[in-house]
Amino acid sequence: MNAPEPIPFTPEGPQPLVREIAAGAAYPVQNLGPLRTAVEAVQSMTQAPVAIPAASALAVASLAVQGFADVETLGGTRPVSLYALTIARSGERKSSCDGPLMAGLREHEREQNRAQGDALASWQNAHALWKGERDRILTEARKAKGERKTAARADLEALGKEPAAPPSGDRTATEPTFEGLTRLYTTGQPSLGIFSDEGGQFLGGHAMNSDNRQKTLAALNDLWQGNPIRRTRAGDGHATLFGRRLAVHLMAQPIVARAFMADRMAGETGFLPRFLICEPPSTIGTRLHRNSNGDLEAIEAFRTRMRAILDTPMPMDDATRELSPRVLPLASEARALLIRFADATEAAQAPGGDLAHVTGYASKAAEQAARIAGVLTLWGDLFSPVVTVDAMADGIALAHFYMSEAVRLADAATVSQDIDRAENLRKWLLESWPHPDVMVRDVVRLGPNPLRESPKARAALALLERHGWLTPLEPGTVVRGAARAEAWRIWRDTD
Repeated sequence: MNAPEPIPFTPEGPQPLVREIAAGAAYPVQNLGPLRTAVEAVQSMTQAPVAIPAASALAVASLAVQGFADVETLGGTRPVSLYALTIARSGERKSSCDGPLMAGLREHEREQNRAQGDALASWQNAHALWKGERDRILTEARKAKGERKTAARADLEALGKEPAAPPSGDRTATEPTFEGLTRLYTTGQPSLGIFSDEGGQFLGGHAMNSDNRQKTLAALNDLWQGNPIRRTRAGDGHATLFGRRLAVHLMAQPIVARAFMADRMAGETGFLPRFLICEPPSTIGTRLHRNSNGDLEAIEAFRTRMRAILDTPMPMDDATRELSPRVLPLASEARALLIRFADATEAAQAPGGDLAHVTGYASKAAEQAARIAGVLTLWGDLFSPVVTVDAMADGIALAHFYMSEAVRLADAATVSQDIDRAENLRKWLLESWPHPDVMVRDVVRLGPNPLRESPKARAALALLERHGWLTPLEPGTVVRGAARAEAWRIWRDTD
């Protein structure tokens, strides 16, 4: 690859460190199947980028149906759970898009929690009676001997298990820790979602700090796969929860999302590649009220469908609340189409291929297509016998779009990280460094902490040189009393 041409000086001085990202493809709204009319209605009403309500609809539909069926994929049966990350700056109307599509879910949660409140009073009475009787039996057993002790043991067995509290009606959480999520699965619903229109609260919160990040990533990876939750803590013992499902939709501002996408642990653990990621072009400045004309009937139909699914009992064990979803198979034509997509994606991952640098995302594209097709199928008909070829074609088109976004944004995240380091160095040179020139070793010894390694320091210096903030000095130039092989003169606004 040829070295980039230096950015020329202008009369105003150096150029700012601007991140340049290639424009993304248009969102394939025509492939949203039964979700399309609601998405278009919300987009027309808010005039936000269509990718925002599209991701909201896919994620909330995934939450609604994930307890009922797992979908056949080329790698075996998998949940239809979807993880989505939508990147949009403040003012893009993320909440306005999310609200109408989440309305049915929020209504269901309110009603379930009111019902839980009524059931809680009855449970408290039943629990008090059970505890009183158990305490009486134990008191008598301590005094008893022989046959009476044996009778007390029989009385305890006859008393039965402690009455279980009515489960929470909550189906979503905003920024749970792993422990909090496990507790919610233990005491509440087996199908949950992490949904936040301020995703930075979760990505920058307690669950994702340096102490908890690895544990949280591993747990969410397991849930995406449909694996059981295993939790071991001193004092609480070991617990395993089977048959739980999780959908995720995080909306985050670019600066937060970029840092997350540049995080090596999130990438190398396979956590990031499990997400359907997009950053749509802004519509700010074009959203005129005279053009707003959302189809309220389509939005109401989405809400009604959501309520119908959420009001349908999920297949689960009443005692353990373990889900037993059925298998949703692929029609033969759908499977053949998915195989062709998977093979083409695999070939593009070969060295030198278009997807060689994003194998994490590319290797999951076929499974994402099957999951999306499963969600569209079940939303249309919760008891559909198969995923049709048309649904699979839609799933593939959407998975291909999100894969192309991942390629585009993964590159941007790396560039952005380099630019962030260079910007930190620029500020340090102009605000803290007392000399008119600088060398690599100055930065390594005394510069910002992220640049205390020579390769990173040299890369940041080169980027500042390219943007005109540094001018290379001739080899042998005397800098601070000695001839230097490599050094730069710093541009200051007094120059």
